[in-house]
Formats: sequence, C-alpha cells, structure tokens
Amino acid sequence: MCNSYPLLRIGFPTRSPRYRRSASLTDMHIWLADPLFGGATQGGRHLIELLAAFGLTALIGLERTVQGKVAGLRTQTIVGTSSALILLVSKYGFSDVLSSQTVELDPSRVAAQVVSGIGFLGAGIIITRRGAIHGLTTAAAVWESAAIGLAAGAGLLLLATAVVALHFVSAFAFNVVERQLNARLRGTVRLLIIYDNGQGVLRAILRVCGQRNWQLTELDADDGAVDRDEVSVTMTLTGRRIGNAAEALGEIDGVSAVFHADDEPD
Repeated sequence: MCNSYPLLRIGFPTRSPRYRRSASLTDMHIWLADPLFGGATQGGRHLIELLAAFGLTALIGLERTVQGKVAGLRTQTIVGTSSALILLVSKYGFSDVLSSQTVELDPSRVAAQVVSGIGFLGAGIIITRRGAIHGLTTAAAVWESAAIGLAAGAGLLLLATAVVALHFVSAFAFNVVERQLNARLRGTVRLLIIYDNGQGVLRAILRVCGQRNWQLTELDADDGAVDRDEVSVTMTLTGRRIGNAAEALGEIDGVSAVFHADDEPD
C-alpha cells in the first residue's frame, strides 16, 4: 500500500489584477504630480541660463547688424539660445530614464553635435567669388554664438561673458589695428569704387595706383550695380601704405564714392 501525499507547488507569489491596477494608478499619479513647468530637472536656474545665452548672443548680433552683415541679431540669438537649450536637454532631459545600474548616458553626447552641426550653417554663409572670400568673419561669429550658448547652458556664465567681451575687442579694436598696419606696412585692400561713366575716370584711377606703386591684382566691373550714368568696380590693390588708398582714390575727379569691399553686407 502506498501513501499518497499532496503535491507541493513552490513558486513566487503572484500579484492580483487589483494590485497591478493599483500600482499603475500610483505610477500615473506620481507622473502627473511632477509639474510640467518645474520639477527637479528644470527650474529657475535653467531659465536664467537660457536668458543669459539670449542676451549675450544678442550683443554679438547687434554688432553684426551695425556692420551690415546678413547674419545679424536674429541669427545670432537663435543660434545661441538653441545651443544652450540643446546642452540643457543633453544634461537634464533624460533624468527620468537614467539608473545607476541599468541606464547610463554621456551628458555631452548631444551637445557635441552642435559643434559639428553648426559647421554646415557656417559653410552656407561663406562665399568665394573670383578668389575673394566673403562671409568668413560672419560664419565665425555664428560659430562663436553657438559656443557662447553652450557655455551659458552649462552654467559657465563668467566664461560666456568673457568671450562676448573679447568679441568686441576683435571686432572693433583689432579692426583699427589692421587698418593702421595696412596704412604703414605693405598690405592688401579691396575697394568698391563708384565713378562717372564715360569720363576716363578709370584711367585716372589706374594712373594714381601706378604713381604710388600699388599693384592691381583683381578688377571686377559691374555695370548694373548703379544707374547708367555711373559704374562700380571692385579693385584689389597691394602695396605699401595701402591703407590710404580709399582717401587717395576718393579725391580723383569723377569718383563718386569709395568703400571698403569687406564692409559690404555678406
């Protein structure tokens, strides 16, 4: 005779459907309780960093607008503020899915793409025409605004402010230094000259350049830039004391205006 014993089923206790529904409702309540316009991952400090990026890059945009450049106030502020936002998203935007044992992310992975991605925007600004490069400084300013935005987004407001101050040193102080060096040393200058048509003014201009030993390396005439009574040409001159070329050529009879070609909107 064999004794029959009840079978023992060993296993983990299962949760009832009612418990699962209660847990889901609890999780949803916690998720809804986290404010959309606040919480641990966003706050007043982050808003200040965004506003700092906006204000600092607006200063650069004002300088570019005063200089008559295409990438002015709107472009610089959009680039700077967007860069700051991208860095903040890279740092804090994924805190709800991170775990020290399961999910770990590099906080610089998204922000690093700004450095490479802004190059495409800068490349679209730079224009090369007959060996002359236009927009290089403007493209560099856009890249600089992106860097300032990243610094502001990272909370490095002191460094971002210092870069803005250095920008104005390079934009104004160095511009004066370059003009003074060109006026005293051998250099190159590009001039946009507008003169009366059919008066032999171009021959007079070339004669003055020959008298001062200025070499003409590029001449670009554009009859359609002004009305029929005037002609505009762009000259690239090389020689000593070339910084005085605009004043010297502007004194020739029949010359209406002389501008530095680098000051044209690009």
